[in-house]
Amino acid sequence: MGKTVPLERKCGILCHPTSMPGRFGIGELGEGAYRFVDFLAQAGQSLWQILPLGPTGYGDSPYQPFSAFAGNPLLIGLDELIKEGLLDEADVALREPFPEDRVSYGAAREFKDHALRRSYDGFSRRASKSVREELTRFVEENRLWLDDFCLFMALKRRFNWSAWTDWDTDIALHEEQATRYWHRELRNEMDYQGYLQFQFARQWRRLKEYVNDAGISIIGDVPIFVGHDSADVWSHRELFCLDDRGQPTVVAGVPPDYFSPTGQLWGNPLYLWEVMRRDAYAWWMERLRAVLDQVDIVRLDHFRGFGGYWEVSAEEETAINGRWVKGPGRSFFRQVAREFPKLPIIAEDLGVISADVVALRQ
Repeated sequence: MGKTVPLERKCGILCHPTSMPGRFGIGELGEGAYRFVDFLAQAGQSLWQILPLGPTGYGDSPYQPFSAFAGNPLLIGLDELIKEGLLDEADVALREPFPEDRVSYGAAREFKDHALRRSYDGFSRRASKSVREELTRFVEENRLWLDDFCLFMALKRRFNWSAWTDWDTDIALHEEQATRYWHRELRNEMDYQGYLQFQFARQWRRLKEYVNDAGISIIGDVPIFVGHDSADVWSHRELFCLDDRGQPTVVAGVPPDYFSPTGQLWGNPLYLWEVMRRDAYAWWMERLRAVLDQVDIVRLDHFRGFGGYWEVSAEEETAINGRWVKGPGRSFFRQVAREFPKLPIIAEDLGVISADVVALRQ
C-alpha cells in the first residue's frame, strides 16, 4: 500500500454550489461562488467541502446523478456566458422571480435549459477559433465517458426522460447497431450535451484556480455507489449485478439499527467486484482520476462498503433481509495507491464499523 498524505489540522465549511446566492433560481459557478471563496479566505478557512457535482436526476439528489463523471449543467453561470458574448441580457430576462429561500429545481431547470440552448446558438455563431479548438480538445480528452454520457442524455430527452430500462430494447441494452443509429439520429443533441460539459468544466476550472490561489483546498465527495438510471450503468452493464433486461438483481442498503428498525434500502445496483478486479478496477480508476481533476481531496462516502457491504435482493421492500458481503478491500486500495501514490483521500466511516474496516482504513 502507498503512504497516505498526513493531513494537518484545518478548518473549513461544507457548502454545495447550489446553495450560493444568485438571480437564476439556483447557485452557480459565478459571482456568488467567488464571493463565497472571498468569505472563506477572510474567515481564515482553508477547506471548502462540496457534495458530488454530477447532473442530478429524479429527486434532485447529488447522490443519484445521471453520471459519476459529468458536471451538473444547472451550475453553469449564465452571467459568465453573458460576459463571453454567448448570451444577451434579454436571453435571461425573468418572467417571474424565483423563490429566494430555496431552490425550485423544476423551474430553474426549465429556465436554464432555455438559456443554455440560446448560449449554444451564440457559441455556434460567435465563438473564436481558439475556443472552438478548446472544445475539440475537451471532447477528445474526455472521450472515455463523454460520448456515452452525451448519447445517454440525448436518449433521455428523446424517450421523455424515462429510465433507460424502458427504452427500446436494442438501445436499452446498448447494442452496437442501435448505438450507431442513435448516434446519427441524435447528433445535434449530443453535440449540445458535450457543449454543456465543456462550459461546466471551463467554469469549474477557473473557480478552482481562484480557490487554490486563496490558499483553500476543495474536498470533493465520491459516493461508493452510482444510480441505476445513469450513463455509467447503462454503458457498463457488465460491471453491475443486473439481469438480462438491465434490472438490478441485488441492491445496496444498510441493515436495521437504532435509527431505523427496517434499515435503509438505497436501491443502487451493486458492483461485480471480481469482474472489476480482473481489469485492475479500470472504471473506478478513471472515476477517481476525473474527480481529482476537479478537487484537491476526495471524501469516499460509505467507505465501509469497500470492506463489506449490505446486499439486499431487489425484490425486497425493506433492508431487513439482507446479508453482509465481502468488498474488494486491500486489492482495490493497492490499485488506488499504484495509480495515485499520494492518496488524497478521506474515509467516511459512519455506520457499522467492524475490525476489518478499521484495519482497511488504517
